[in-house]
Amino acid sequence: MQKISPCLWFRNEAEEAVDFYVSIFPDAKKGTVLRSGEGGPGPAGSVIMVHFELFGQSFQALNGNSEDVFNNSISLSVDCEDQAEVDHYWDSLIGDRGRGIACSWLKDRYGVAWQIVPRILPKLLGDPDKAKAGRAMAAMMKMVKIDVAKIEEAAKG
Repeated sequence: MQKISPCLWFRNEAEEAVDFYVSIFPDAKKGTVLRSGEGGPGPAGSVIMVHFELFGQSFQALNGNSEDVFNNSISLSVDCEDQAEVDHYWDSLIGDRGRGIACSWLKDRYGVAWQIVPRILPKLLGDPDKAKAGRAMAAMMKMVKIDVAKIEEAAKG
């Protein structure tokens, strides 16, 4: 068992969010759903917490009935093999109510921040050729969703 599991605190849509995430990621698993008993919190039978797994990483989704909302100070970063994976995760997570932010970042319909990062991007940004890395960075800074071909083209000069 994993020692540390991120807990995402939703208002009342923890199970809905887990079902959404599990539908997007291959081999994702929805685990135990903890429900309220007669003594609360919340109405008997209502969801308190849902355990789930994405790419072998354990998470918890909690219905906190809170006014706190997700912000950009934490995000979930998805390592993508190629443009097809970038497109799949970006388009799926944005869906009909999410929005792109900048430089591979998006917010899903629940307000959770994600980074959809093609594997080549950190390699190009960290290239020992500083001019090449700079061109890749300049191209990335103009993008919301990352376009691998354009980043590679910019890096080449």
